[in-house]
Amino acid sequence: MADKRQVKRSIKQLQRVKTWQLFVLLLLIGFVAATFLRLNNIGMDQRRTAALDADKAGNPVAIKSRLVDLQRYVTGHMNADMGTIYLEGEYNRDAAAANAAASSSNNPNGNIYKKAQDVCGPKYSSVGHYSLAYQQCFLDELNKYPAAQELTTSLKLPKADAYRHSFVSPLWSPDFAGFSVLGCVLICIVILGRLIGLGVLKLMLKKHKNSI
Repeated sequence: MADKRQVKRSIKQLQRVKTWQLFVLLLLIGFVAATFLRLNNIGMDQRRTAALDADKAGNPVAIKSRLVDLQRYVTGHMNADMGTIYLEGEYNRDAAAANAAASSSNNPNGNIYKKAQDVCGPKYSSVGHYSLAYQQCFLDELNKYPAAQELTTSLKLPKADAYRHSFVSPLWSPDFAGFSVLGCVLICIVILGRLIGLGVLKLMLKKHKNSI
């Protein structure tokens, strides 16, 4: 009889908090978690846009600062995946500087680097000067001139990979979004444990009745 009373007491204690109440609480915290996750994504997008705007403006100090800010934010917040950004403006400026340095050599055909750029630039404006297609076109145009093979050795275009940036967002972060998601997980565990506990206690009570 003592076991039977203990089982009934445990069932009443578990039934004090209704399952539907836990589900309502889960929905509320889930809404809060979704809101903070969305805010994390918006914060990433704002910083990514700021980095691209700095690239267009051509300010090296601002570009570095925005990239550092973007990296810190993405690596410190969940749901802040940024994909890959391409600093095309910075690449074009560095490539133009390389072209200018190489074109300083005397050439009876004039500035063949500018001529190659004038031909290939419009053709590959959609993919940018960092693309392999543009670089191959550029070299092909240079090779059309008699002394180009000697001059192309002085041309060192920057590597396109150095202008691609991608940072990884963590699966969980200790911020508002992370703790609200953790709250949702804990409530789900409580609901599952409650249902399992009630099922086990009722089964024990049923077996006890059958044994009488």
